[in-house]
Amino acid sequence: MARFTKDQVRHLGSLVRIALSDDEADRLKNDLNVISQSITHVQDVATADVPPTANPVPLEAPLRPDVPAKTLDRDEILAQAPKSQDGQFVAPRILGGK
Repeated sequence: MARFTKDQVRHLGSLVRIALSDDEADRLKNDLNVISQSITHVQDVATADVPPTANPVPLEAPLRPDVPAKTLDRDEILAQAPKSQDGQFVAPRILGGK
């Protein structure tokens, strides 16, 4: 990959509307060159026989079997609630209102 120059870094800064001092442009130039060099190293290592992966270890989501089970009786549960109405729990309002 190409090496970044100070003028290129200043141009990138102007594109994103960031004013860069000489010290900042120098530091960013060095940082961008290190990143560019790292990308080149990765491209040199990658080979055609290695498939691209997001994770080197195959992962599977552990899911339990979806088996229907006996549910709780609604009337029995609502009977234990401090207040219920029309088959639902009633709770105090917490956001504005009466």
